[in-house]
Order: sequence, then C-alpha cells, then structure tokens
Amino acid sequence: MDAAALYLEIRQRTQSGLLIIRKLKPESWPVDITVRPSSIELKNVKECTTINFPPEVRIVPSSCRGLQYVLGDGLHMRLLVQAGLNTKLIPAVGDVLKPKKSCTFYCQSCGESVLKDRTFLRVLSLPGEDWSDLVEEWCCHPNPFNDSMFHPQNGDCFLGHNYFLVNSGSESPGPESKIPHSESQDATSRGSSSVTNSTADSRVLCRRCKALLGEGVPSGATKYYFTELFVQPSKVRFGVIPRSPFIQSIVAQCLEELSSAKNTFRFTIKGTDGTIYILMWLLNSDSLLVESLGNLASSNNFTVLEHDTSSNLRLLEIRKAVKVLYHPCVKSRNKDLADAWKSDMGVHSLTFPLKTCLELLLILSRSNISLPPSLRWMNSFQVAFLKM
Repeated sequence: MDAAALYLEIRQRTQSGLLIIRKLKPESWPVDITVRPSSIELKNVKECTTINFPPEVRIVPSSCRGLQYVLGDGLHMRLLVQAGLNTKLIPAVGDVLKPKKSCTFYCQSCGESVLKDRTFLRVLSLPGEDWSDLVEEWCCHPNPFNDSMFHPQNGDCFLGHNYFLVNSGSESPGPESKIPHSESQDATSRGSSSVTNSTADSRVLCRRCKALLGEGVPSGATKYYFTELFVQPSKVRFGVIPRSPFIQSIVAQCLEELSSAKNTFRFTIKGTDGTIYILMWLLNSDSLLVESLGNLASSNNFTVLEHDTSSNLRLLEIRKAVKVLYHPCVKSRNKDLADAWKSDMGVHSLTFPLKTCLELLLILSRSNISLPPSLRWMNSFQVAFLKM
C-alpha cells in the first residue's frame, strides 16, 4: 500500500470535506480503513500504513457518509472537518505598500531591483475600471469628475485590481526600469518607420531578463502588473518566491477581491494585445487542500500543491486555494463563448502580459490533470485550483 495517497478538499464555511483515498491497488484488498481525528490508517494482511493529517486539520470520524468506490479515483467519503490555516500567504501588493514607508520593487522573474527604496506619500485604490461609463447613471448633469484626479503625481501610487500606477517623472533613470524607445529608433534607422508609433514604444522591460513588467500610459504614468513585481519593505532582505506559486497567489487574491467587492464571478484573462486567452469562473474562495500522491518517485502525475519530491511524503500540508472553472481560448478554442462573455456586463476583464497568460493557462492545466478524474470537469468547464 505504499502507493496509496490522499486527496482532501475542505470547505471552510460549511466545515465539510471530501476525502478520497487514491491508488488502492486491487492486489492490496481487502483493506481495513480506520479514520481517526488526526490520521487515517490503512491495514491489510501484509502491512499497516498510517498517514497523518496536518495539525490544523481535525476529522470527525462519526460524520463519515457517502462511502463509495469510484473507478479511476479511489474510495470517496464525505466528513465534517474542522480546519484552520497557520501558514503565511504571499502578501498582496496593497498590503505591503503603505504611505511614507520605503519599499523596493523587484522583478519577480529574476530578482533585479526595478524601483529601489521608493517612499510614496499617498497610496490610494483606483475606482473600478468601468467607473467613467457609470457616471451618467449617477449624475443628472455633465460629468463633474476631472480625469486628471486619477493620474498619479510625484509621490503617488494608485492601486488597480491587477496593477499599480506611478508617475513616470518620479522614476529615477538608470537600472531601475527600461522603456525601450531605442528599439523604435533602431527600427526607424533601418527603414521601418511604422514601428515608431507602435505600442512597443511604451513597454517597460526588466533590464536584466527583459521580462515585460508594465507599460507607459498616455497620462504620463507607468503601469506595473502585480504578477511581474515582488514588493518588500526596503529593510527586508529579498527572498526568492518560485514563479508558479507567485502567479497563483496574485491571481487568486485578485479574483477573491473582485468577487467580494463587485459580486463578479466570471472573468476573461486577456493579454496586453487584447486577445482573450482564458475564460474563468470563480466557484468558491474558501477551499483548503490537503494532498499527497504516495510514492512520487514512481509517479508521473502532477500535484495540486506541487510537493517537493525530496520531502517526507507522509507529512502533508494544508493550503488555502480558490476553486475555478475555466475554458482555454488559445487557437480560437471556445470562440463563441468568448465573444458572448466579451459583451456581457457581468464579466470582468483582467489584463496580464502574454507570457503570464500562458503561464497561468499551464498552471490551470497542471492543476486539472492532478485532480481525481471524476472531479476534473463540471458543466463542460475544466476544474482547477489556484493556491494562495
């Protein structure tokens, strides 16, 4: 029974959980299964295996119901679960940025310092993306709001849902950022004058790895995407965070914030060129996941939590996650639905660099394939988790 593994999905609000014992091989049957508050024991005539739950998880064994064996999945059961979360989440940019507090912004891909020791006098949240379209519904006279009031001045940092704006004039020249106007100049000298006014002129690239960090906007501000920069107080040493967990956390926090603030649960994920790459439907934001895949050394499967294969596989961890339904839209897939969502006022659009959109799609696909087969689809949508 060395290959036996657990999958436990917990809903915090209802304190309920779906427990699946995976990879029980027929040659190991019959198996006696004992569910205890803090562990589960698998026993047959040859061996006895005990898998301990994380200390934050307490099962109520007497609540076990819906016991059934699902071919391809394993043994399903539903239980009451009391669970908390003591692990630290990756902090959101808005939680780190505070007025009159010095912060340093790093390229998340390579760790290069982009904005060093920046102190903002004001850190303010921007209104929703469609605020100007709704002004006519609020006022009985012409728009009284001046657009310039939403343009950051020196010492300002304005926060959107998935980006922040700083005044371009307040950025010190040098290694912190690179706006490649020289690209258009070089192209012009080669006879390609049409490139001069292209959107490429406003791109902000990392000086070291050339990753797209943001773009200039007509108001004289620079827009940086949350998924591309890691922010820390200047006195704190920079710590590397793997790319996949970082993207998952930032996108999950963004979806959770928008669903709470705007009662929006459907999203289109767009590239900076306006192309839709993913349709995403937030199913719930109160999930906790506990998972192992038994002997990962002999398994080609991915895991939702991306365990370190060198760690002790019997010591499970608990992670907060959001559960989403999604459709990929690359190569014109799901085009009709994407067109319908594009014109639907109940769908919110989120824009990220093209590379990040493709990375996010890969993360969703890996999460989906790691789930038990019976849990991978719902109403024609694929199911995935983004951990926080």
